[in-house]
Amino acid sequence: MDDGHGQEEYVRQVLEAYRKTPGTMGTVRRADHMLAMQLYQRGVSASVIENAFVLAAMRRLMRPADAPPLGTIRSLAYFLPVIEEVLGLRISPEYFQHVRRKLERIARDR
Repeated sequence: MDDGHGQEEYVRQVLEAYRKTPGTMGTVRRADHMLAMQLYQRGVSASVIENAFVLAAMRRLMRPADAPPLGTIRSLAYFLPVIEEVLGLRISPEYFQHVRRKLERIARDR
């Protein structure tokens, strides 16, 4: 039986990854905390969520230079469609590691 520590660690991990994702405000709101708990209850793995953060952040950064600027991401809910997309993908974990390393380089160089 889950004594709550599993959920607590999951929520902490998800919200910390969200907070560090390029393009987000870097802060966590109550609604974000509640959504992280709902994702835990749905059984969505933290790695799926982290992969969705990476994929969405990379897409935002790889837009054409002449495209209008995007606003700051203010809610974990922004990532829900990408989380659903990642759940349906059949891509190796190595691909997401590659994208994660590329994202880190791009974010560092900006």
